Amino acid sequence: METIIAFFEELHPVTGALIATLFTWFLTALGAAFVFFFKGMNRALLDGMLGFTGGVMVAASFWSLLAPGIEMSEGEGFMKVIPSAIGFVLGAFFIFGLDKILPHLHINFKESEKEGLDTSWRRSTLLFLAITLHNIPEGLAVGVIFGGAAAGVPEASIGGAVVLAMGIGIQNFPEGIAVAMPMRGLGASRRRSFWYGQLSAVVEPIFGVLGAVAVSFFTPMLPYALAFAAGAMIFVVVEEVIPETQQDRFTDIATMGFILGFVIMMMLDVALG
Repeated sequence: METIIAFFEELHPVTGALIATLFTWFLTALGAAFVFFFKGMNRALLDGMLGFTGGVMVAASFWSLLAPGIEMSEGEGFMKVIPSAIGFVLGAFFIFGLDKILPHLHINFKESEKEGLDTSWRRSTLLFLAITLHNIPEGLAVGVIFGGAAAGVPEASIGGAVVLAMGIGIQNFPEGIAVAMPMRGLGASRRRSFWYGQLSAVVEPIFGVLGAVAVSFFTPMLPYALAFAAGAMIFVVVEEVIPETQQDRFTDIATMGFILGFVIMMMLDVALG
């Protein structure tokens, strides 16, 4: 782990953000590649993996984003937490706006329950867009921390950024499966299912680089930016990930997956970050 952190410390933080988010994209692609070896996915396993994804995102939102953002803010009492509170709300409203505009369909929902603007797009496209929406705040979160490290902010360390990228990469692996397998079940070819599965995470390098560049130029916005990413991630978990796991009889498995994901991300961040 120390070797990996040392490698990233030698890089320009924007380059580091790009490489780290390419890693998270790669693990998504690796998960999507399962479609070449398996025809379907057990529903209980799918719900458990979605729960795991939610647990990682919630833990990362606090230990990797909110806590450092509050710690680096100036002032005392309410004044110290205001930047994070504002950023958190703005991040949630950002995804809320995208959720209302971008046509998408959650994995375990019926086609009649699609969200966003009305469209005649196919179910496979809507499923792909739903997972793409999940990945925007994840890439942004990694990039923001790398940008803070570039600006010399002690609370935004390269080690913390690397650990966050590892955590997001771990939960992206089942996310890739969760896109590709349902598409295969809808009749898409293995190649097409894989293509959409890996493509859902392409937004992570894009938003990772944007976040790193923005924060490195505007250091005072770092507490807001960290909380913005956290708010976006929490909105995704509460509005999309958790409801996706509650559509069948495997809710207990999904809940235990959530707990496992939360604990693993918490341990990674506290022990290595």
